[in-house]
Amino acid sequence: MEPTVSVILPTFNRTRTLAAAMTSVLTQSYRDIELIVVDDCSTEDVEGLVRSFADDRVRYVRRIANGGAGAARNTGLAAAKGRYIAFQDSDDIWLPGKLMRQMALFAELPGDVRVVTGGKIVYGRDATFSYGPAKVAYAPSPEGRLRLDEDQLGHFLLENRISVQNALFRRDCYDSMAWFDPCARANEDWEFAVRLVQRSRVYEDVEPVVLGFISSDSISSSTRKQTIGMIRIMRKNRAVLSTRPKQRSRMMIDLAIALAKDGKKKRSLPFLFAGLRAYPLHALGLFASLLRRGVRSLTRGRSVKGRTEVVRAAG
Repeated sequence: MEPTVSVILPTFNRTRTLAAAMTSVLTQSYRDIELIVVDDCSTEDVEGLVRSFADDRVRYVRRIANGGAGAARNTGLAAAKGRYIAFQDSDDIWLPGKLMRQMALFAELPGDVRVVTGGKIVYGRDATFSYGPAKVAYAPSPEGRLRLDEDQLGHFLLENRISVQNALFRRDCYDSMAWFDPCARANEDWEFAVRLVQRSRVYEDVEPVVLGFISSDSISSSTRKQTIGMIRIMRKNRAVLSTRPKQRSRMMIDLAIALAKDGKKKRSLPFLFAGLRAYPLHALGLFASLLRRGVRSLTRGRSVKGRTEVVRAAG
């Protein structure tokens, strides 16, 4: 009998954390699953670790060349047999009851809702996207929770609400089994989500279902890869963005900010000006943000002749 849920877990040289990630899937209370571990051409002995699990629900697939998370997930999708698709990352932990809760939600939701997603507790990053061992955040922020009755495409163009390991997908949510852009090494889940919500509605649950950990080799900590991912999202969705100047403007401004943070200030300026031309009202928000940042820097304090002098914004 075919499994109801296929869980796809791509990995590359993560034997240190892989066993815990696999265990969190295999110990779920919902047990009608297969776990497909896709080895993205690792140099570590991933196969030996996977085969040490005495569980006939586990399958091992090795790619012949390293292609990144998106390509590895596509490999897993091609091998999947389930009516539902879930993803796990090799350095994250599913919380107990994830699958059971999400399968129960599907039973209650309208048929055109083909994706259920939840939240993630992230260790190593805070809500302001600063990184460090003492940081903890809930992502995505619950204040921006997706609604079933809103313009979901417009929402996703401004903000990604799906980390794929947080979600459960009906297999028919997308019209091919190559869901992810293999050329994107970051933000590939966001790019897929933009295409996905043009075909299906998404239900966002408030309950956290994953523990995520930011490590030194995490893609989310690479500004350069994130920036390249944003550029690919804009290029692949030009037709949609041409009819939505507000979202197009916001994405260009966000891209300009990301480039500036990565030390590429000159390259950021054309995107900033193009964004402001597309939707001039965003200049007000940008000015307000810079003003708030300036006030915070004044109240933070400065060193004068070896002493710390607090400079108040009110002067």
